[in-house]
Amino acid sequence: MSQAVVEHSAFGENRRIQTSMAMTPMEMLSQAVSNGASVEVLTKLMDLRDRWEAGEARKAFDAAVSSAKSDIPVIEKNATGHNNRRYADFAQIARTIDPILAGYGLSYRFRAEQDEKLIRVTCVLSHKQGHSEEATLAGPSDTSGSKNAIQAIGSTLTYLQRYSLCQMLGLASSEDDDAGATGGGEVISDEQRDEIQALIDETQSDIRRFCAAFNAPSLADLPVKSFERAKQLLNQKKGQKQ
Repeated sequence: MSQAVVEHSAFGENRRIQTSMAMTPMEMLSQAVSNGASVEVLTKLMDLRDRWEAGEARKAFDAAVSSAKSDIPVIEKNATGHNNRRYADFAQIARTIDPILAGYGLSYRFRAEQDEKLIRVTCVLSHKQGHSEEATLAGPSDTSGSKNAIQAIGSTLTYLQRYSLCQMLGLASSEDDDAGATGGGEVISDEQRDEIQALIDETQSDIRRFCAAFNAPSLADLPVKSFERAKQLLNQKKGQKQ
């Protein structure tokens, strides 16, 4: 392995050390400690190491998610929701994806909070190297049918967990709204979806964040009543980029 001489003066010292061109920040820190580097040098090297490790963890996370998604099959729809539409319930999704995610060092958990109007569920997807990302969806308590207050909350929690997990992994959404937790209503047409998708691509917008802003599990689930507002926001962003 080739060697190079590194001037410690770059860190405020007048000493020279032999170091490898392929040396990692952790190895640089170890060598600096062995060479009696000052606290200032060690602090800067520790910061460099932390940023490098965070970057490596993010890259490992992205690679693991990409590999896991390629292995996840089409999930069989095993339940029937309102309007007799078929969908895959949360247990079915978990049975399918959990072993695959675990094989790539991935795991997920949920956080929930509630105010007077909405229940919010955050899906946290984590990798064994430490990097994690989140997706949040919100909806009102599902008071349809003859549910009591606790059942209404539980129905919405299950719905939001299912859809936030699908959003986090970029999985195709199920056909139905099993609990009506987002309030139901007509969704955009294929033509409207294509129009919004084109604007998202043109403005380089994050589709996950865009959908979350409208409490839509996926772009296909965007309520038709939100179409004009969504298009307006994207066109404004488009104008700012020009």
